[in-house]
Amino acid sequence: MRYLALLRGINVGGNRIIPMTDLRRLIGALGCTDVTTYIQSGNVLFGSKLKNTETLSAAVEKAICTEFGCTVPVVIVSRTQLESVVKRAPAGFGSDPEQYRYDVVFVKPPTRAAAILPSVSLKEGVDEAFEGNGVLYLRRLIARASQSRLSRLTQHAAYGSMTIRNWKTTTELYRLSY
Repeated sequence: MRYLALLRGINVGGNRIIPMTDLRRLIGALGCTDVTTYIQSGNVLFGSKLKNTETLSAAVEKAICTEFGCTVPVVIVSRTQLESVVKRAPAGFGSDPEQYRYDVVFVKPPTRAAAILPSVSLKEGVDEAFEGNGVLYLRRLIARASQSRLSRLTQHAAYGSMTIRNWKTTTELYRLSY
C-alpha cells in the first residue's frame, strides 16, 4: 500500500529543522519501503504493509520525537484518498492559478474536515471553502488576497490537527505516488 505522510510545520522559519535525508532514513527504519521526499516542507511518499493510517501516523510522530526531539503532527493519506482529493476536487478547482490561490487542508483524524468547514471564516467575494474527500479545498482571489480571512485558520481550535498544501504541490504528490 502506498502512502503520503504530510508533516506539519517543519523546516519553516528556522524551526523544527529536519533534513530530508534523515527523514527518509527514519521512515525506512520503521519498515517502510520506496521512501521518497518532495521539497523540504515534509512530504514523504512510501510503501507499508500496515493498513491503518492512524497507526502509521503515531509511529512516524513517535520516531520523529525520539530522533529529533520535537513534536510534529503527521497526517497520513493513502494513495487512494490522495487520488480522490485530486480527481474529485470541486468543479474548476485549480483551473485558474492566475486569478486564484488554491490550497488543500489535510486533516488528522479524529478531526473531520466536515466539522471544521462551518467555522471557517470567509470574506465574501474573496474566499471560498469546500469540503470533500476528507479535506477542505480553499480558494482565494489573488487580487484581493489582503482582504482574505483564510489566514485566520491559524487561530482555529483544530489548527494543530491540520496541514495545508497548495494545489500544485498536492497534484505533484499525487503524480509522484505512482
